[in-house]
Amino acid sequence: MAYAIRRSGESRSFPTGDSFLTGAAEDADTVVLLGVPYEPDPSRRAILIELGTECLGVHTGESAGEEGSNAVGFARYRNGDDPPSDLVELVRQPNTEDRAIEAARAVFEGAGLTVVVSADRIGRIVDRLVRPKYNAALRLLDDGLARAEDMDMACRLGLGYPDGPVERAVRGGLAYHHEVSSALFVQSGQPGDAPARAAVVARERSERR
Repeated sequence: MAYAIRRSGESRSFPTGDSFLTGAAEDADTVVLLGVPYEPDPSRRAILIELGTECLGVHTGESAGEEGSNAVGFARYRNGDDPPSDLVELVRQPNTEDRAIEAARAVFEGAGLTVVVSADRIGRIVDRLVRPKYNAALRLLDDGLARAEDMDMACRLGLGYPDGPVERAVRGGLAYHHEVSSALFVQSGQPGDAPARAAVVARERSERR
């Protein structure tokens, strides 16, 4: 499906050089916004808004659970500074138009990406699942349960994970992990979402540089 891109600055989902950027048309019925402010346009089939940790409602506004239009949020999952994965999380509101979701799915699947759909919640699906696990592993490291290498190896060999929770959190950037976990904790209030000590230290060190 044809799509146009309106872009300002660097995109986490589609960094400079990504083939998705070069595949865009000059104009199309579906528009992808990368760092560009959202403006309603009912004449479009879909307006796709790249999200960070925020909810789609930050851009579109909300209406007591009745919100929804042709605007669809999205984020290509990326572990911090790692290259973007092939997973795109679409974000819909209660009354998001079905044809807008269908258009978004067609655009990203046409680019060879895998699409899942989430409600409009901070963290969407992946981060709500994995960030508490990273925090738990970092707290166990603080408690002296085992070395980071041992916990990571146990997860790789015992659970079949491609990498362990500590190495993955560190590789993605502990300061970034703090940013995502903090956003989750503000919304949920769940202890598991609160950034672990190592993430707090990394955030404070990054602010001093």
